[in-house]
Amino acid sequence: MCVKQIFCSNNEEYKMGNSYAGQLKTTRFEEVLHNSIEASLRSNTLVPRPVFSQLYLEAEHQLVSNFEACKRSGNEEEEEEEEEEDDGSESSSPLVHYQMKAPPEGCCTTDGFCQAGKDLRLVSISNEQIELPSGFLLVGAKSPNLPEHLLVCAVDKRFLPDDNGRNALLGFSGNCVGCGEKGFRYFTEFSNHINLKLTTQPKKQKHLKCYLVKNAQGSLTKGPLICWKGTEGRTQQSGSSSTSSVPSQPPESPASSTTVSSAESIAGTNQSMSTGFQQAGSPADQALARAAPGVSVTHNNRESSRHQNAMKVNNVPTQNMSRPSVIGNLANSGPPKKRHRGWSPDSPSAAETSSIQSNPPPQNSGNKTEHVEMTCMTQSSHLGPAPSPLTASEEPVVVPDNLLKICGTRPVIFKGHGSFPYLCGNLNDVVVSPLLQNCYGNTQSLPRVYEQHCTSVTMVMSVEMQILLTVYYLVQLEPDQVPLIEDLEHVLVRAWQEPNLTETKHYQQAVSQLGPYVSSQALVVTPSQLTWLAKLAASSCKDVVKIIDWTNSLAEGLTETFKLLGEGQLQGKNFVVIICTTKNQSTESCVVVTGKRQAGFLAGRMLGPKEHLKEINYQLVTGKIGALGTFFSNLCPDGDLDTLLEKCSLVENDQGSGFIASLKKFDDASVQRPTICSATISNKETCQIHPMQLAVARKLLSHVCAIADSSTQNLDLGSFEKVDFLILVPPSEVAYQQTVLRVKRSGILVELGLEAESVADQCAEHYVMKLTAEAQSKFEAFQQRVLNSPYTLFILIHDHAHWDLMSGGAVPRSEPFLGVADRIVNCREMKEALNVLTLQVTSFPFAFQTQQTYISPYNEIHWPSSWNNRVDLYQENNKYFGLSDFIDSTYSGHRLPLLRYDSSFEAMVNAVQERFPTIHRAVIWTYILIQHYSAAMMVTAGHSQMKNYSSVETLEIIQSLINSARSCPSSHSYMVLLRIPSVSLAALAYERLCQVRCRLGLQYRFEIILGTPNAKITIDQHFLTQLKGWQRIEDPDWAPQTYLDLEDLPCILILSGTDHYGESFPRSAKYYDLRLINSTCLLRTALEQELGLAACYIVPDATGQTGTLNDLSESDLDKPGSTDDDEDSVAIEGKSDNTKQMSIHEIKHSEKQRINIGQINTNNKSSRRTSKTISSDSSSTQTPIIGQISSQCPKAKAASQPPTVFLPKLVYEIVTKVDNAGVAKLSSFLPHHSVQWITPFHPSLAKMMTSTEQSLYYRQWTAAKQNHMDFNKVQSRTEMFHPRRLLLNGPPQVGKTGAYLQFLNILSRMLIRLMEVDVYDEEEINLTKEHPVSQQEESLLWPDLETFSKLLFDYTVHDPKYEDASPVYSRDLANDKGYIANKKDDDIYLRRHTTRIRLSKYAAYNTYHHCEQCHEYMGFNPRCQPYDSTLHAFTFSCSMLGEEVQLHFIIPKSKEHNFIFSQPGGQLESMRLPLVTDKNSDCIKSPVFTPTTGRHEHGLFNLYHAMDGASHLHVLVIKEYEMAVYKKYWPNHIMLVLPSIFNTSGVGAAHFLIKELSYHNLELERNRQEELGTKPQDVWPFIIIADDSCVMWYSLNTEIPKNSTSVPAEQKLVERNVSLKHVLQHIEATTQIPHYALCGIRKWSSRVSSPHLTEPFSRCHLHDFLMLNVDLTQNVQYNQNRFTCDDVDFNLRVHSAGLLICRFNRFSVMKKQIAIGGHRTFLIKSKVPNVPMSISPSQYICAPDSKHTFLAAPAQLLLEKYLQQTSNNLFPLSVRNYSHPVLSVDCYLNLGQEITVCFVSSRPHSLNINCSDLAFSGLLLYLCDSFVTASILKKFHFLKGATLCVICQDRSSLRQTVVRLELEDEWQFRLRDEFQTANSQEDKPLFFLTGRHI
Repeated sequence: MCVKQIFCSNNEEYKMGNSYAGQLKTTRFEEVLHNSIEASLRSNTLVPRPVFSQLYLEAEHQLVSNFEACKRSGNEEEEEEEEEEDDGSESSSPLVHYQMKAPPEGCCTTDGFCQAGKDLRLVSISNEQIELPSGFLLVGAKSPNLPEHLLVCAVDKRFLPDDNGRNALLGFSGNCVGCGEKGFRYFTEFSNHINLKLTTQPKKQKHLKCYLVKNAQGSLTKGPLICWKGTEGRTQQSGSSSTSSVPSQPPESPASSTTVSSAESIAGTNQSMSTGFQQAGSPADQALARAAPGVSVTHNNRESSRHQNAMKVNNVPTQNMSRPSVIGNLANSGPPKKRHRGWSPDSPSAAETSSIQSNPPPQNSGNKTEHVEMTCMTQSSHLGPAPSPLTASEEPVVVPDNLLKICGTRPVIFKGHGSFPYLCGNLNDVVVSPLLQNCYGNTQSLPRVYEQHCTSVTMVMSVEMQILLTVYYLVQLEPDQVPLIEDLEHVLVRAWQEPNLTETKHYQQAVSQLGPYVSSQALVVTPSQLTWLAKLAASSCKDVVKIIDWTNSLAEGLTETFKLLGEGQLQGKNFVVIICTTKNQSTESCVVVTGKRQAGFLAGRMLGPKEHLKEINYQLVTGKIGALGTFFSNLCPDGDLDTLLEKCSLVENDQGSGFIASLKKFDDASVQRPTICSATISNKETCQIHPMQLAVARKLLSHVCAIADSSTQNLDLGSFEKVDFLILVPPSEVAYQQTVLRVKRSGILVELGLEAESVADQCAEHYVMKLTAEAQSKFEAFQQRVLNSPYTLFILIHDHAHWDLMSGGAVPRSEPFLGVADRIVNCREMKEALNVLTLQVTSFPFAFQTQQTYISPYNEIHWPSSWNNRVDLYQENNKYFGLSDFIDSTYSGHRLPLLRYDSSFEAMVNAVQERFPTIHRAVIWTYILIQHYSAAMMVTAGHSQMKNYSSVETLEIIQSLINSARSCPSSHSYMVLLRIPSVSLAALAYERLCQVRCRLGLQYRFEIILGTPNAKITIDQHFLTQLKGWQRIEDPDWAPQTYLDLEDLPCILILSGTDHYGESFPRSAKYYDLRLINSTCLLRTALEQELGLAACYIVPDATGQTGTLNDLSESDLDKPGSTDDDEDSVAIEGKSDNTKQMSIHEIKHSEKQRINIGQINTNNKSSRRTSKTISSDSSSTQTPIIGQISSQCPKAKAASQPPTVFLPKLVYEIVTKVDNAGVAKLSSFLPHHSVQWITPFHPSLAKMMTSTEQSLYYRQWTAAKQNHMDFNKVQSRTEMFHPRRLLLNGPPQVGKTGAYLQFLNILSRMLIRLMEVDVYDEEEINLTKEHPVSQQEESLLWPDLETFSKLLFDYTVHDPKYEDASPVYSRDLANDKGYIANKKDDDIYLRRHTTRIRLSKYAAYNTYHHCEQCHEYMGFNPRCQPYDSTLHAFTFSCSMLGEEVQLHFIIPKSKEHNFIFSQPGGQLESMRLPLVTDKNSDCIKSPVFTPTTGRHEHGLFNLYHAMDGASHLHVLVIKEYEMAVYKKYWPNHIMLVLPSIFNTSGVGAAHFLIKELSYHNLELERNRQEELGTKPQDVWPFIIIADDSCVMWYSLNTEIPKNSTSVPAEQKLVERNVSLKHVLQHIEATTQIPHYALCGIRKWSSRVSSPHLTEPFSRCHLHDFLMLNVDLTQNVQYNQNRFTCDDVDFNLRVHSAGLLICRFNRFSVMKKQIAIGGHRTFLIKSKVPNVPMSISPSQYICAPDSKHTFLAAPAQLLLEKYLQQTSNNLFPLSVRNYSHPVLSVDCYLNLGQEITVCFVSSRPHSLNINCSDLAFSGLLLYLCDSFVTASILKKFHFLKGATLCVICQDRSSLRQTVVRLELEDEWQFRLRDEFQTANSQEDKPLFFLTGRHI
């Protein structure tokens, strides 16, 4: 076995000793023993091969074969080839294991259940009614994995035997009673289905055990056994020819199980270990069977336990006591009559000596005998049962007196296997721990745990193997190394995993090679082998492990151990392993830890942090440490240390020392020195957000948006108007003030609009709360704000969240501040409030990542890495230096490591602990560190004789602290952070160090600050003045509130408290002395939290590398050096009985020699600096202070150099150690004291695991303890995760506070952004300079029909979106010569002017809006099925298309009341229309039609708020190919689906079909309501056609200001937002409304001009939002072919028909800018696929029959785009010729903004412009119908050279049009002037012909 791979990381080879405790004289045996153990230690196989397997393996296998032969010798029948039980007899050849067929993917594989997941266990379904087919019986099947259960099966009785064991048909036929599957014809197939999981060939005779019958209560119970053929014969024979291995037992003491004898008792090497055998039919056996009829026997060594009250062997009546021969009887050497399936021709004979079997239990009346066979096994039993109480035969173990005094420590006894004896006597001197017993016990759960994770299990680790692995682990420990239970667990799980994972592989290899396969279960350790192997291993470990083997009991072994301890024979022994190998019982063991360091450490680990503090306080209060103080005071060579300090104080007062005088002079100068250092900065920091913090804030925002976008509706961001917050911090005054200061400097209160800028700093404390019992009032105020502000999103930030995980119900009365976080974060009001989002911030997320966590893994935000593939992703100026960087510094051989431990300090600690074993180790450590600091200060003050009483590290700290101020003009210096967890010890250290400092006259050189959690920072006035001067603070009342305020102050900060509370430290902190942290509390959170204190940001140098070298320029000629000599020795010599002096080995070095970094030799992974004391060659007293002062300021150095951290040696080794897989050992510890592993034998973390993978790992393998705040989730069985809880995880001191404050900022901006939209804000175009006199009263609310009819129609288009369109000719345009057109590109969406407007309560929304009010409207109400809608066809005839048109309506169930359906078949007949006379204030009469394409997400179709809740009918008009996606996003909207032929059509087709459908529906409604007595003209004829980007509506009114004094009063324009309901109801209320053809409103603009007031109504063009009278406009149709300008074309034709178009100028519609969808869905591209090419407008047309690249676009679109872009070439005389426009008959086409179009209608009685005196520059004929004749055209005059353009559907109609209109009389044509759009023939191109006027 390779110990290096499993147990340790040492690089030394283990050398085995030449002798051990055994007495076997045989040379062969001794050689085999040594070779075996050495080979085992060096081999790569996990399971060590026992030495006995080399000497006796063949004989043992032969012996087992003899047993098998004897068992068969009495029976010659063929049926004896079958095994009776799962532990079937072993043959001499290995069994060929049965390989089950892999179960189907996804099926159930749980024992006791079928593959369909149905329970088959008798106890579960005994009361269920099971239907059986005729001829079937219910039988019970045994599963080897569930020996206590019977599985219910239905089997055809023809395949079962009768009562005589005969007449059973061969084969099988059965059914599954669970899932009902029938027709299993093979028992192999059936066994796979019911998950028997067999390792041998399935046979019905072996696994079908008994019949199942119903009892009197009707429940299924176990019935008679199935009498398979030959069972009774074998039973009777075994009863007469075998002996029993079961010892007798009193009937009144029930046994949990029986134990069989192991192989070594038969082949044994000691006569005293022979086992007695009892006759099978003896009365003792029968009594045992009667007393324990349900006794379980060992099957295949899978379960075995010792008797609770085992009797001695001598008291057992025995027969046949003769021990079989090892070689066995080879009388019958032939093969069996019928070859066993495990027998091979090459194997030895199976006929051997007699077998050992147990007798059958007595038969029950009426039942057949259930035969249970027990075979002799070659390995002992596994882990036994729980320890039993002391029996009468066991004597208690007396703990001797004065054991602590004798040993120098309290021995720690680890319970192991078996029953631990009762201890009495001096129990205070021993510690009993169950950790090892629990570790062993957990091995039993390994198979179950790993089977739950789909891992096959083939074996269980035996007791002997566990003990041997424990011994191997202990022997590889260094003499001063402490054992860790985590390491042993890792050893055991690896030892268990490797054979199980390789078992199948070895078997397959053996089968493929047709060789014998030996299961790894055969290579086990027997009890006798265990003793020899353990002693041999112990002989090779420098005698630190002692093996005591005892054959009687553990009690005698413990008694012997105490005796050896008393006699002093265990000196140097760290561990005593007691092994008890009693016959007929399981092996028992325990471990006694006698090493002083090891026992002290293990005893300390049994105490929690609170128990440690209680013990420390108790010793301090009771005065038990008095002797320790006296000892340290007398260490001084000149007598009492206080006396020496008193002398120093007198010298200082008398100014008798030149050194003290120089110090005083320097101090006085430093106070008066002006602050001229360039590094001095102001206290007011600028709030700067770093790129990394901004990236994290954006990640937080994206997770919040993901919650809002989910379908769970747990967060409705659209309903919130602002953001509020509350930050929870631990109960530390410094942490609280630090967070408040950051809130102030961030300006977040002003950004969020929570406070005014003038009072923001004073109100910042209201938003930060300490988690104390007194904080309840502040939280209640926050709760009240939550309840009163439903439209405010509250962010509850739990900072440093891992600190208080205590459940609110498990808080002790002594600590009321604990559990406050649980009572706040997990209170019902906070969890259920829909406007509260909880953010938990921590550096250690694994405290929350348990199986009971409230936080979804998708809601975890991990701090990103700034580097990826050596690329700086965020371009940070500073580099974060964290734990991994500190560890990396220990690997570099050419630099001083930043992570170190003090070997001199550790040596002194060990020596003092041996002298004072009863004093708590933390007290001793603190006293020693105080001694080191005191001595270092004395050395600095000139007392060089004190060098021997401090360490190199401590001298370095003090010298750097005191001397660095001299290198800076402003006296900037460093901070030293001294961590002392105990508040009492910290106060003691503070008092002592202040006393020493003052007596040495150093009180003005550096400050000593005591940092306690609940206290403010207090410093001396001298240093306060310095800080104010450096930071330029003039406030006389200013005092430092955070540790960051102590920047550059020379000080020692003693940080106390059990935990760190998240305080940040200045960059001037150069040393972090963590030598006193609790090294026994090995938790990942605790260790990483302590190490995280030193994390910081540093400035990389020019090469990008961080400065990791110590500031060597500060060292003078006398600065301590360091070597790798490991010859430190610490001794305590006695001066007298009460005083001792410590003598430390010294290393002398030259004072003029500087440290050569190249000579510092660091080992492979060790960065240990061996501390040496210093002596000077000079006998004179001289100052060791630096002689040469660097001119560089310490402040500048600190910015680029990380600090140095000193750790305890144990913690250092844990932090820097990695296993063979490269995983840090630190990650293997328990994450937090409030969580637990679900099993100690969990897999290890992988080396390259990401933060997300680690989260999933901890969520799988850890669970919350009962005192954890998440434990209540299990009890309440709430939802799986809380939907509104996030976890932000980042390294310590990385900037998480700034990140979440920035998150609040951008979240608020996003909410404002959600409430704001970009809308078009453009003034109307083409306005005349002179306004006509108003013909209407300004106060009119509705138009007067008579007056309005007299108004002239305004042909000019004023909508700014048509700025690049052709102007419509009018007299006003011709007279306005100042109009100049500016050429614009087609993509005007990016160039149009927009502005941001906050959405009002009357806005229309897209699909991203969610609120409670409109859930039902949107179809998201739980009572409304979202997809419960039906599809209806609606057919009508269309004269324009010349055929019937079939449209489809998608009508939700909730909207069916708006339609009429035929009663018999439910066919759609019509859409309901109201009457003109209807009066309903809560209803909109006009149906709203919204054509849309490509905007299923962004279209503003949610009109609930816009309509102010009014009832209305809204229909979305969509294309057929978009039906599914629109239906998905708008499930509760009515949809009108256009026919598929219009999939490529433009908006004109949608408008055309809407109008045609509406008119046809109007006729249907008139006919329907006429039958009800309603006049046809009373049916409401209007519909609304609205664009999908209309967002809000406004009303413009005039008001007279209240303070106006002018006469007449000046009116003021007031524009207010109104609902769409208000607008529509106002228009619908117009008198004589049926006489208006079109009604609409203007486009909104922020620049409102007065003409809109003078003319409240206009006859002009309407766009985007209009109310259409489908009755009056019956004969005026939209052009279904148009893509652009169809509304202008329709308006001109409606006016020419003499119909009224009215625009309500007091109302306006605001249009949102939507950059996707709409006309942008039409892309012009080549029809040739995968050929990228740029297409210019000139390529939109081509000559007919030419070889031209065809385009994949509609012909109409190509024509319109071509005319818009190139009409300047087509109509050259018309460019900017406003007096001579182009005549366009019956249509309006956009010819570009430089060409004017004059629209003329050819319809009879149409209204047209007077053109009698007008000469046109061109003629445009577009798809002329029969109304256009030659006579009409001859009425118009054209300029010479004017251009004619005739457009037709095909070339034939083009020629016919030319002939019909007699165009050749006045126009000249050429063949080359004929063109077509660039479409193929199947796309039906348009053709046009151009000509010139003659």
